[in-house]
Amino acid sequence: MSAEASLPASCVCGHVTLQAIGTPILSLVCYCESCRSAARQFEQAPGAPSVLNGYGGVDYCLYRKDRVRIVGGAEHLRDHRLTEASPTRRVIAACCNTPMFLEFTKGHWLSLYRDRFPQGAPPLEMGVMAKELPPGSTPAENLPTYRTRPPRFMIKLLTSWAAMGFRKSKMNR
Repeated sequence: MSAEASLPASCVCGHVTLQAIGTPILSLVCYCESCRSAARQFEQAPGAPSVLNGYGGVDYCLYRKDRVRIVGGAEHLRDHRLTEASPTRRVIAACCNTPMFLEFTKGHWLSLYRDRFPQGAPPLEMGVMAKELPPGSTPAENLPTYRTRPPRFMIKLLTSWAAMGFRKSKMNR
């Protein structure tokens, strides 16, 4: 593990803890229907915190998989997929029904729910997938927001993957 700064993340009750090393690839709001749909499903569980922000999006900090460690409570983590065939798994701390992170299983990054960082969460840089917001919804005004995923988003992902030697790490539990 490097000497870079780390940022702790935890579920609401504190049984599950993660450690994110260094700075995120990107910190963003996603307005896509699948993120919003999953957030609405999560909110139905007893005691679950909301992950939808005031504008109807979900805030994430994207980290390379090799930069995130499960420090404690791995036995409480449960997968959630919107469909059986979905390449995206969302991981919840079952102890308190807290959404922890989203993993595009074919990718090299994890999208940690930004509000899992009790303090020092990196500032949001952009909003993406605004074309999927319901009619009449307005994304955050003080944030550059894009209808889809802009080139800057893709370049940051590609640059981080290159820094990993184009390896695809697996998330360990």
